[in-house]
Amino acid sequence: MKVIVLGAGIVGVTSAYQLAKSGHEVTVVDRQKGPALETSFANAGEVSFGYCSPWAAPGIPAKAMKWLFMKHAPLILRPKLDMAMLSWMARMLSNCTSERYAINKSRMLRLADYSRIALADLRAETGIAYDERMQGTLQLFRTQQQLDASAKDVKALAADGIPYEVLDRDGCIRFEPALKHVRDKIVGGLLTPKDETGDCFKFTNALAAKAETLGVRFAYGTTIKALDVEAGRVRGVVTDRERMSADAVVVALGSYSPLLLKPFGIGLPVYPVKGYSLTIPITDASRAPESTVMDETYKIAITRLGDRIRVGGMAEISGYTNDLGFARRSTLEHSVTDLFPGGDVSKASFWSGLRPMTPDGTPVIGPTKIVGLFLNTGHGTLGWTMSTGSARLISDLVGGANPEIDAKDLAINRYH
Repeated sequence: MKVIVLGAGIVGVTSAYQLAKSGHEVTVVDRQKGPALETSFANAGEVSFGYCSPWAAPGIPAKAMKWLFMKHAPLILRPKLDMAMLSWMARMLSNCTSERYAINKSRMLRLADYSRIALADLRAETGIAYDERMQGTLQLFRTQQQLDASAKDVKALAADGIPYEVLDRDGCIRFEPALKHVRDKIVGGLLTPKDETGDCFKFTNALAAKAETLGVRFAYGTTIKALDVEAGRVRGVVTDRERMSADAVVVALGSYSPLLLKPFGIGLPVYPVKGYSLTIPITDASRAPESTVMDETYKIAITRLGDRIRVGGMAEISGYTNDLGFARRSTLEHSVTDLFPGGDVSKASFWSGLRPMTPDGTPVIGPTKIVGLFLNTGHGTLGWTMSTGSARLISDLVGGANPEIDAKDLAINRYH
């Protein structure tokens, strides 16, 4: 079939590659001048197959109230008269129950583990290099209360057969030797050894080049104006340059997906939640992390990417604004220098991106009420983690094949 993929971030490019492998004629449309120049550009670098949880969890409403008054807060809320924001927040709060958390976490782990296999296969077939490491994620706890609270995640990991290890202070230092300099600041951790790390920007660009060799055409610098829909079927896409015809369209526009769909009566509950990152050159490897350390107190990931450290995190609910605030940089600097002192943060580059979040934390993958129109969006902080599995799913669904894992509860109709 003739397929148009909207969006050249990690999710759009992996989708295009997989669709081309399946024999389709694929065009990717993006307003930027190249791939991975928005949310995929400088994310935290985690490929978190095991460290993968919904933000909507029991106890989060109470924690959120405390976070709003912290100096280095993991959550920043800038409320406004925005019905999409208010509706999204209400739906998220309704998912903060033990029952909903278990369901949503299980969905996420299913897709993430499928992506683990898909990424390994893709890496083997393409030979792509992207500063990758396969050394796991250490969720680091500074207090006994945090360590005790991890029991619900341990239970979910065990139920889904995901490897994990609960570590004491010495175990954390064995995994990440640089933590010996701050041993008194930690009490333990939760290790998910199958997790990986890597530069999402490098990966996406390398895969886009591979996709081009399969015949994928990339229309960069092209603004998407509207979907072309006739008699309940998608016919293509209208851009600022031309009308493009297609048999199927895959929407992988991240936070901007709902804006394109709204005129057609498709209510997609995806809302932008801004995250920030620093990229710091390593000056002393003995004081740098080996893989990813997730600072549970500030919800910040500190990841080794070759000769750099990527420090990423925070959740700012402020709509479609992408300004850089000094206070956010201060929080990132505080977390990394507190756990890995000695680095030169003055040389860091500062970045922010809009993560496409759903109220339940699970992406929306599958068909819509418009024939030929498919969604692959709403991955939140886990687009890099779930991209390769999501691409396989959407390729199967577009082509009419049976997916290798259950995808019915990932479709948009779960909200209706």
